Amino acid sequence: MAITPRFRRVAALQRQFVDREPLLRAFQEEIGLVQAALTDGAPFPRVLNVTGVGGIGKSRLLRELRVRAPEGWRTASLDLQVPAMRQQEDALAVLRADLGGQGVRFDRFDLAYAVLWQRIHPHLRISRETLPFVEESGILTEIVDSVAGLPVFGTALGLLKAAEKVTTDARRRHRIRHDETLSSLDDLPNAEIVDAVTFLFAEDLRAASENRPYVLTIDTYEALVPEPTRSGRTQLADVWLRDLIAQLDRGLVVIAGREPLRWDVYDADWRGLIRTRPIDGLPLEARLTLLGTSGITEEGERRRLAEASAGLPFYLHLAVDTSGSGSDGGASGPRRARAAATQQEILQRFLQHVGAEEVRTLEVLGVARIFDHDIFRTLTAALQLPGHRTAWESIASYSFVYPAGEQLRFHQLMAEALRDLLSAPARLELHRLLRDAWAHRAFEDPEDDGLTGQDASRTVDGRMLADPVAFQEMVFHALHIGELTGAELLDLVEVAVRGGSESAAGGVLDDLRDFLRTHPDRATPEFVQTAQVLDVEAVLRSGEATRALELTPEQAWEAGSPVGARLAVAAGQARRIAGRTSEALALYTQVWSGDDDTARMNAGLWAADLHMCQGRFADAERFAAELDVIAARRHPECRGDVARLRHLAHRFAFDLVAARPFLDEASTRYQTARSYLGNANIRTNRAEFLAFADAEATFTEADAAIEVQTEIGAQHELGKCHTAIAVAALRLGRLDAAERAFDDAVVALTRAGYRSGLARASLYRGALEARRGQLDRARRTVSWAVSELEAAEVYPTLILAAGIALRELGIEDGEVTRACQRAERAIQPPTTLDDLKGRIHVFVRDLFGLDEATR
Repeated sequence: MAITPRFRRVAALQRQFVDREPLLRAFQEEIGLVQAALTDGAPFPRVLNVTGVGGIGKSRLLRELRVRAPEGWRTASLDLQVPAMRQQEDALAVLRADLGGQGVRFDRFDLAYAVLWQRIHPHLRISRETLPFVEESGILTEIVDSVAGLPVFGTALGLLKAAEKVTTDARRRHRIRHDETLSSLDDLPNAEIVDAVTFLFAEDLRAASENRPYVLTIDTYEALVPEPTRSGRTQLADVWLRDLIAQLDRGLVVIAGREPLRWDVYDADWRGLIRTRPIDGLPLEARLTLLGTSGITEEGERRRLAEASAGLPFYLHLAVDTSGSGSDGGASGPRRARAAATQQEILQRFLQHVGAEEVRTLEVLGVARIFDHDIFRTLTAALQLPGHRTAWESIASYSFVYPAGEQLRFHQLMAEALRDLLSAPARLELHRLLRDAWAHRAFEDPEDDGLTGQDASRTVDGRMLADPVAFQEMVFHALHIGELTGAELLDLVEVAVRGGSESAAGGVLDDLRDFLRTHPDRATPEFVQTAQVLDVEAVLRSGEATRALELTPEQAWEAGSPVGARLAVAAGQARRIAGRTSEALALYTQVWSGDDDTARMNAGLWAADLHMCQGRFADAERFAAELDVIAARRHPECRGDVARLRHLAHRFAFDLVAARPFLDEASTRYQTARSYLGNANIRTNRAEFLAFADAEATFTEADAAIEVQTEIGAQHELGKCHTAIAVAALRLGRLDAAERAFDDAVVALTRAGYRSGLARASLYRGALEARRGQLDRARRTVSWAVSELEAAEVYPTLILAAGIALRELGIEDGEVTRACQRAERAIQPPTTLDDLKGRIHVFVRDLFGLDEATR
């Protein structure tokens, strides 16, 4: 077969569009929603998020949607695969040119863009040759023509004055002269000017779209945000795009990417505005149609190629592009499939054009799920294959090689076919080489100065976590070697979690599930249970108690094995957050009686926490002392966990003086251990502490905690942070700010299903209502909080606080009084009950503002 031009590879966009009916219906439904909103006079941004793996046909679908836009609607597109379009100012220029050609006037945007351009290129004069889209901009054309040969414009003010002089349209001149955004450009830093330009683009488009809405398509979103787990820092890359789309409320935006958008994580207002629809593989009939209309007419060939493609249009087009042309009829005859009828045959046809040495290298790299130059060098050196730079560049240039973060990967079906070429012993040897190579990169020596507080946490064989991607790949290859136990896998994942790499932990869980599905002979009860533990723990870290309960239905818990003990602890956690405290404590106690240090440490911490929550401070301290012994022989942050527990015990005993040293100790130990998760949680605790100890200092600490907890996705911790802000604002007399913070807390705590957290927030809200003189409402709120605390069997000291508060306010509530009597009987005070009640009395008068009322 002759080598065909690379241009043939893009021919898919010109071939017949087939199937995709569910996506077309979703598009029409979204168009209807936009039209209805415009008719009602209440427009809002709408986003149709089309998702699917690479090669599934997203680009072809976007082209079809633009064609199917309603008559009279404008259309525009961005392809983020083009590097320039990933830059905010360049993307706006492309859209401006596209929409400007369809009659949209961008007077204000054009002027602002010229100011931005002048800032970026201060050494150049504005001219037709240098400034983008001058020819398409009436106002810029007039200005450039009128000031030809003059020096560059130094300020926005100068440009606006020039615009006034050359503009004959009175309304246009008035709009430019009185636009506040244009007038303020000289006072803005460069970063804010770009956002101002975005704002004016949206404003001009809005003004032109009252009767002519638009469809904007954005392709290859993953090129802008390359990591699909959406960690918090990579999401900063698309801030400008989110800002732009949030302002496009007179049309429909269609975004195609490999993973669903998660913008609601950063702004809950996106919820309900983004409709996500996946693109699945083509059904068999559509595959046959596509192949037939592309010139492959022989029924047997079409069917075999359709089945081999697994529904991926990329491979159907590859089969067409690599097939010969003509038969007995010569070049003008119908194209016949000369590519393989199965995936393996398609691969073999491609490999006819690859040198023998490169074929072997491709086979070797096929075992590596992802790879880069270092992995390439490691494998080629071990197997004595060409590993020079030219060989690497040749491999990396093939069309089936795609970016995977900072690494590369083969298309899934290609990789599978390549692996099938190798014998089982050869694959095993490669898995060992890859396991060792990734392990070397996953962990670094503690003395390495290149480690950061977020990247490094805990040690494995004296080394520290440094690269989450390498960590996940190390575990992936270790699974295939078969020398990893379930308990060892759980310990490794805990390393990633403690180090702040939730994406690596989630990736390991996905890999384990895939491994057990594709290797049923290795799906031992231990590994099946390991996958269940990882699943429950991931759900718990995000605070989803209801889902965690569904994953741990009632059963006879086998806590005798390390994995079984970890599952019992996770089940206890689900019940603790859901307010089923006694059940949780029973599970923790069962595990505590076992022998495994890891499970005992976790169970003991939470058992002590529940003893503390239930007011048994002496029992909590007894656990803490025993835990200190275990922590001393484990990892450094375990000592921080114990100190944090003691801090909380003193805080809920209302002894802030005694609580502070343990807070500082826990913080120091977490920092020494470089524990990302520990440092995040202690920030939340510090914000809660400051809310009662130093209200003014709370806000900075709480904001920092919210930032890191948002990145982690821990809704229950976010609820605590907002509660701390509310309490601090309340104590400072900022009642409106306190109410807003309480509302934010309730949203997060409800989402997490965190019953006791909601009860605490409700009790504190009662103080807000009391300060506003809403005593009847305060009584109901406090009474509800008490009933919830009793139902969850936690915080008897807060129940006493509620009783003292109502008494001080002169409010009678028999249920609260009886609850206080029960609470007194349940409490094991650190010193005496009278001493504890005295501290609670001081706390209540401060929180409810009663001391102020008597002054």
